[in-house]
Amino acid sequence: MKALLSKAPGPPSTLVIEDIEKPAPKKGEVLVKVKVSALNFFDNLIIEDKYQFKPPRPFSIASETTGTVEAIGEGVTNFGVGDRVVAYHNTGTAMEYVTIRASGLSLIPDGVSEEQAACLMVTYGTSYHALKDRGELKKGETLAVLGASGGVGQAAVELGKIMGAHVIACASSDEKLEFCKQCGADETVNYSTEDLKSRLKELGGMNGIDVIYDPVGGDFAEAAFRSIAWKGRFLVIGFASGPIPKMPLNLALLKGADLRGVFWGAFTARQPQDNARNIDDLLGWLADGTLKPHVDSVFPLEEAEAALNKIAARDVKGKVLLRIGD
Repeated sequence: MKALLSKAPGPPSTLVIEDIEKPAPKKGEVLVKVKVSALNFFDNLIIEDKYQFKPPRPFSIASETTGTVEAIGEGVTNFGVGDRVVAYHNTGTAMEYVTIRASGLSLIPDGVSEEQAACLMVTYGTSYHALKDRGELKKGETLAVLGASGGVGQAAVELGKIMGAHVIACASSDEKLEFCKQCGADETVNYSTEDLKSRLKELGGMNGIDVIYDPVGGDFAEAAFRSIAWKGRFLVIGFASGPIPKMPLNLALLKGADLRGVFWGAFTARQPQDNARNIDDLLGWLADGTLKPHVDSVFPLEEAEAALNKIAARDVKGKVLLRIGD
């Protein structure tokens, strides 16, 4: 079977497609024939050894996938051959077949396409865990989302609205912010042309911003934190801009505010049942049309380099997918 592999650290051009042996499911596993896999910003970091998770080489990328069950291993009773499934698999799914623990799979509801479902696990899973479990976002609160047009940012904007928040989308261009409005943002901040700190203070009013969702890091983190409300929650999602900020902790003291880390991958491993409930919520919203994931583009497996370069250039609104099987 064909597999996209990272065999040495480097940019997307270092990835290779090779024929490898088709795996067989072990006890508790399911063999999935892959249809569509989704890419994320961290895929570029992983292949350059710049991410906190460093799998042994050779490894594949794309940690979320959809497909059909090809075979089941011993002890698996909740899935059958032919079932359409969506999965998170942290060692990569950019290959024609992959074995996945049954606990990492969910059934795709009728009426939901493989492309829609492939958008769900990492970006929406991360954002829902962040807003619900770590941010404790409440109806009527104000949520500011940095990097709001990217994968996790766009998901946070959409989920924030579903959860009843007043959502402020922050991004680097008017074009990106227009996309955020289409996803439900109530207010916008262009931090390329506006001062993020003063604009968020203005939009937050006397109360301030209740929850700040930050997948960007760098200089934007402290600027945003200075607008936070009393007992506000600052969610540390990632560092897409590169530098890890050194936050003055007196800001947390003065506002009685929290800095809360969000590591969805660890959450899925440590609290699988809680994650499964979250995924059920998301799939339900997807099935009834409440949730409308946006697919930016779909590339064949052979064009994975171009897909990753598009993400690295921040030329993405929503999700970038790889079409692997029929």
